Amino acid sequence: MGSPKKNHNKGFFATMSSGLSTFGNALHRSVNGLLGYEGLEVINPEGGKEDGEEEAQKGRWKQEERDSYWKMMQKYIGCDVTSMVTLPVLIFEPMTMLQKMAELMEYSHLLDKADECEDPYMRLVYATSWAISVYYAYQRTWKPFNPILGETYEMVNHGGITFISEQVSHHPPMSAGHAENEHFTYDVTSKLKTKFLGNSVDVYPVGRTRVTLKRDGVVLDLVPPPTKVNNLIFGRTWVDSPGEMIMTNQTTGDKAVLYFQACGWFGAGRYEVDGYVYNANEEPKILMTGKWNESMSYQPCDMEGEPLPGTELKEVWRVAAAPENDKFQYPYFAHKINSFDTAPKKLLASDSRLSPDRAALEEGDLSKAGAEKSSLEERQRAEKRNREAQGHEFKPRWFDMTDEIAPTPWGDLEIYQYNGKYTEHWTTADASGNIDIEDVKSVDFNPWQYGNLAEE
Repeated sequence: MGSPKKNHNKGFFATMSSGLSTFGNALHRSVNGLLGYEGLEVINPEGGKEDGEEEAQKGRWKQEERDSYWKMMQKYIGCDVTSMVTLPVLIFEPMTMLQKMAELMEYSHLLDKADECEDPYMRLVYATSWAISVYYAYQRTWKPFNPILGETYEMVNHGGITFISEQVSHHPPMSAGHAENEHFTYDVTSKLKTKFLGNSVDVYPVGRTRVTLKRDGVVLDLVPPPTKVNNLIFGRTWVDSPGEMIMTNQTTGDKAVLYFQACGWFGAGRYEVDGYVYNANEEPKILMTGKWNESMSYQPCDMEGEPLPGTELKEVWRVAAAPENDKFQYPYFAHKINSFDTAPKKLLASDSRLSPDRAALEEGDLSKAGAEKSSLEERQRAEKRNREAQGHEFKPRWFDMTDEIAPTPWGDLEIYQYNGKYTEHWTTADASGNIDIEDVKSVDFNPWQYGNLAEE
């Protein structure tokens, strides 16, 4: 890997951006998670018959299903389809959006290092590498389940972290999450905004991610790039995330700006990430380069962004080994997230692991998964009618809605704040002794306990 290319008149990022149009309608390679980026493969970006047949072999779409679904979906072109379209279970993975949020914790040791690090610029190297690391998981083309309002996900037994996420709104779909260990706290409010374009969908992360490093109280703010899911119905589905990722040290004004290149001719630029860590005066201090599906490296640089003499490019993060031929392209950590091994004692009945549609899909029973999904969605609608009839409002259990409205590149965001009650709950449960794992698995899924007004 070399250092990022620059144009001294226009700047590195302006140069990168100006080249995007060149590749706008280029042929694209496959983004099958099982293939390495070295394997050159050209596919039809608009979706071809051969690609469709390969997707069908993976149990996803049969041609007649694609045709009928395409007719139904055409009326939604240009719309935000986050929560207004009932999707077939065969395009889902056995994981919810709440669990998907927890995947960012796989390489949480990088945040531990950021907290331990005294160099303010290396802090951003570690922290941005942590933020980039999750994109290997995001390239999976299966869709996570939308959580039921009040649904939760808990995770322990990983890096000393306690993680809790909760579905805090149904329309629009919003989730809130909090994670904490001895080195950092992580807080996120997530509201995805989508635009359906026919055979593709643009996904805009209208969210706010904050990390607080405990040693010095440094607060880091993350703005990720948007994502595009290509060949959603026809052809081989693949994901790209072209654009800028910006992580700002709110305490000092230092920032990292990294550019995710768009896929070009014959896969050119696919997966590549380049950029710099800047001080508060916007002077480059460290260059970063790598591929989001493989590794990231860094090197100190001069005021022109060139590597300093006598320094070398050093690797800071590398993706962990993944199972071969996994049905859902899951890394080992994704299986860990679904496992009860990461469940705390006295697991909440609202936890995603217990959701019957997700569990049925994990067992390979698509028919049962579809029926359970429809049943849960209908009960959620019934509960909403019941709640409105009584003039009640849904209130999350573990997060409180604040008065803060945060601007994002894709729209304003209502901010939810962790209220600390889950820490109290977990401490009490931990002190009460072990609970048999088979008993945990047999708990009936019950997200309604926070809003089932018919039983009050």
